[in-house]
Amino acid sequence: MTPATVSPVRILLCDDHVVVRAGLLALLSSEPDIEVVGEAGNGEEAVAMAAKLAPDVVLMDLQLGDGIDGVEATRRIAGTGPHVLVLTTYDTDADITRAIEAGATGYLLKAERPEELFAAIHSAAQGRTALSPPVASRVMAQMRGTGRPTLTDRESDILAQLAHGLGNREIARALFISEATVKTHLGRIYAKLGVDTRAGAVSVAKEQRLLP
Repeated sequence: MTPATVSPVRILLCDDHVVVRAGLLALLSSEPDIEVVGEAGNGEEAVAMAAKLAPDVVLMDLQLGDGIDGVEATRRIAGTGPHVLVLTTYDTDADITRAIEAGATGYLLKAERPEELFAAIHSAAQGRTALSPPVASRVMAQMRGTGRPTLTDRESDILAQLAHGLGNREIARALFISEATVKTHLGRIYAKLGVDTRAGAVSVAKEQRLLP
């Protein structure tokens, strides 16, 4: 009997950097059981092309410049047929949580070896979760923990001011502390929430109901 021919996994690439897309295209084209059927340079393109091309897997970056980001694009694509495999350089707890909650099947870091990427693509195509080891460790740590970080009263006060859009100087004046103290507390808040930006801190705080 002639062995059944296995169809290649059909991939849609989404990354706003042309050079990165070209590198991924060259890498994936070297695999006979993977076929790149389209390339998108932003979130809106990815959503439209996913609907038109119906790929098996969308390889999605998180930061996409102007327009919707990779998380929102994932949210719009997930559930419509294609599986979304995030491929990014960002591995903060907030990024991982947002992507998975948006419906991503897997979360891979760009530092992974090519064979790990190929394996993750095949896993994602079958609907199986694919996570980079550092990401898996973070997810497991979150599952073992309470799920919500513990903030001091002062950190909660600063976070609340942050949510109102106040800058460091304004927060310092409102709370009668120095700007240096505000910066110190912000660093601790970022570390506890697994973020590195003010917007990220507010976003995670809202998700985890840490704001009054």
